[in-house]
Amino acid sequence: MSLLHNLLEFNQQFVENKEYENYKTTKSPDKKMVLVSCMDTRLTELSTKALGLKNGDIKHIQNAGAMISHPYGSTMRSILVAVYMLGADEVVLMGHHDCGFGALQPEPVMAEMEKRGVNPNVFETLKHSGIDIKEWLKGFDSVEESITENVAKVRNHPLMVPDIPVHGLVISPDDGKVDLVIDGYENS
Repeated sequence: MSLLHNLLEFNQQFVENKEYENYKTTKSPDKKMVLVSCMDTRLTELSTKALGLKNGDIKHIQNAGAMISHPYGSTMRSILVAVYMLGADEVVLMGHHDCGFGALQPEPVMAEMEKRGVNPNVFETLKHSGIDIKEWLKGFDSVEESITENVAKVRNHPLMVPDIPVHGLVISPDDGKVDLVIDGYENS
């Protein structure tokens, strides 16, 4: 049986057994916070459990590197929707040590893309369209610096509430220890 069919079979039992009742909550976060963290599999549950958060407490956005890659991209849009429409009063960006995105180099990714069927001419087309694919796929050298830069992008966004606290954290995927990089209360 395929992965998809296994998931759907599990879901059928989940619904029939009414297990969803354990997760009922509202659309608005109880703790009035939006958390942006990395999509690393080690953090799927650890990033919230290490902070004492449960289902319904926060709006949780996960992407590669916990980054704001574009000021008008989907991550920033989600943060703004959480603040303006869903009651979030604080923003937390949380990177992590040993981040695969941090070590990411564009050339191996592009080579893998070609190997899996992307025509190399697409990279030239993107370049001539003003898209720097190498910069877009480039990771970062320091998770602390990345979090600091991304906190500044959120805090200084022209559509962001000017006095909202925007915090920066770094978590260890090994033991869940969280270090404070930016205290948004001091900067709001």
